[in-house]
Amino acid sequence: MTGPLVALAAQVVAECVTRGLTVATAESCTGGLVAHLLTEVPGSSACLRGGVVAYADEVKRDALGVPPDVLASHGAVSAQVALAMAEGARAALGADLAVSVTGIAGPGGGTPAKPVGMTYLAVSGPGGAEVERHQWTRDRSANKLASAETALGLLLRVAASTGDLADPAGDPDS
Repeated sequence: MTGPLVALAAQVVAECVTRGLTVATAESCTGGLVAHLLTEVPGSSACLRGGVVAYADEVKRDALGVPPDVLASHGAVSAQVALAMAEGARAALGADLAVSVTGIAGPGGGTPAKPVGMTYLAVSGPGGAEVERHQWTRDRSANKLASAETALGLLLRVAASTGDLADPAGDPDS
């Protein structure tokens, strides 16, 4: 089942290597699945700096620098925390791009305001950041796989739009 996800991870690695970009991950509900998929690709060490599995709020705060007031006011499953996780991983691991995932994989843990399957993903890079919200309706494993696939897709899209391969010096005539 992860074959297509490894193929997607291979696209991410190829794009990053071609563009000279490094990558980091910050994961909560996926438990390191995104980093695992990237490391399934031979040669991923050319771009993958590392990852942090920040399951507990204390790890989000201490390892990734997520501000305690952001955690307190928005909760761990929020756009604000996903963004702070990505930015924190990028800074902590010295990467050009960082992807983060935080959500409620299920089957328990949901509330009416934040139901099971609610997931936020973010990518932080030199051109800014993107955050997405998704609502998965599958079982725990499938929710994790959907989150990892979407994180890789977002990372690929941002990597493909980062930098200018045609002319690193910025000459508009080349």
